[in-house]
Amino acid sequence: MATAASTLTLLLAASPPMPPSMRAPARTRRSRPLLLRASCAYALREGQSQRFHRLPCGLDLEVIAQQPPASAPAPGGGGAAARPPLVFVHGSFHAAWCWAEHWLPFFSRAGFPCYALSLRAQGESSIPPEKVAGTLETHTGDIADFIQKEISLPPVLIGHSFGGLIVQQYISCLGGSELLHPRLAGAVLVCSVPPSGNSGLVWRYLLTKPVAAIKVTLSLAAKRFANSLSLCKETFFSPEMDDDLVQRYQGLMKDSSKLPLFDLRKLNASLPVASVPNNTVNILVVGASNDFIVDAEGLSETARFYNVQPLCVEGIAHDMMLDCSWDEGAGIILSWLEKLTPK
Repeated sequence: MATAASTLTLLLAASPPMPPSMRAPARTRRSRPLLLRASCAYALREGQSQRFHRLPCGLDLEVIAQQPPASAPAPGGGGAAARPPLVFVHGSFHAAWCWAEHWLPFFSRAGFPCYALSLRAQGESSIPPEKVAGTLETHTGDIADFIQKEISLPPVLIGHSFGGLIVQQYISCLGGSELLHPRLAGAVLVCSVPPSGNSGLVWRYLLTKPVAAIKVTLSLAAKRFANSLSLCKETFFSPEMDDDLVQRYQGLMKDSSKLPLFDLRKLNASLPVASVPNNTVNILVVGASNDFIVDAEGLSETARFYNVQPLCVEGIAHDMMLDCSWDEGAGIILSWLEKLTPK
């Protein structure tokens, strides 16, 4: 078990950055060699395909795709192509596989072309030479490049956890050139890190739920979830989740992340994301009542930022797309998609 001092150090790692005058001089480190592909073994489901999107920088992003079957609903007689494509963006310690388990089959059966991306250094995507996978700007740029080159219609971006923050950054860029950030049909933020980042979440836990703060910090910052089945379940899943299934997902999470998605100190210093006019894009903010990572205030903050009402799915945990009742969250999103009116 970590000492009190080491635990506090981990907790503070997610807090707002120290003033420049108090920082120690930066140390130089040799860059790690560029690895063309990472490895994360995942067996595709029926109807799914895997390919790699080549970025302008030469890195490859893993893409798991699933197209609607011939029997999928044809809205308004226009065929499955009349429905907007869905592009899924994962959070930390996950990759494209987390959407491929349930939500890609679910939404493709409903007539939506589905594409799940693995961000840099996650899943089977290429590993850059830096110490972290990227920044909000680089991840957003990668998604924009994929949409511009491989998606024919304005898509709906669906982001989970830190993936939701990346989607928020994308939304903040929509006022600029469509060549850099193609327009969207909508955006869904699932158990998303709020616009101000995770520092508020950390400090609220420290002040109101210190035991939970220690647990979540050990699980995520210290990556104890990878070696503790009980901590992995408490962090991401519902108590009734079958242990064998949790263990399978735990193994995939452990293999998914070759580098951290962000440098958290630099990330928090750059936040909040820029606000946008209310009519920029249709946005759904959905959370989970039993979320161990993003609390109710975090969910409310995100909804207030975009002037929408949040929806909270009862009896489900942070990994909504993998949890026991994954279909409840998917059903709520499907109902919203059915009513979606492009702006």
